[in-house]
Amino acid sequence: MSKAKFNLKVFSERCKDCGICFEFCPINNLSPNEDGNPEMIDLEACTGCKLCEFLCPDFAIQIDKKNGQN
Repeated sequence: MSKAKFNLKVFSERCKDCGICFEFCPINNLSPNEDGNPEMIDLEACTGCKLCEFLCPDFAIQIDKKNGQN
């Protein structure tokens, strides 16, 4: 059985670059892109815990399983 893989979707119009997602990612897998919005460092490493999504004060982050994953 393969490990589930996840997508990070950022609604850049909502993101204020507050940094909460970077601080609370338990595996330090987020870094700011050129616009300051979060992006995954290693797409395979995300555990899907959704802390970044749950803690984002502006609802700017969504974590979903990649298509074809259970």
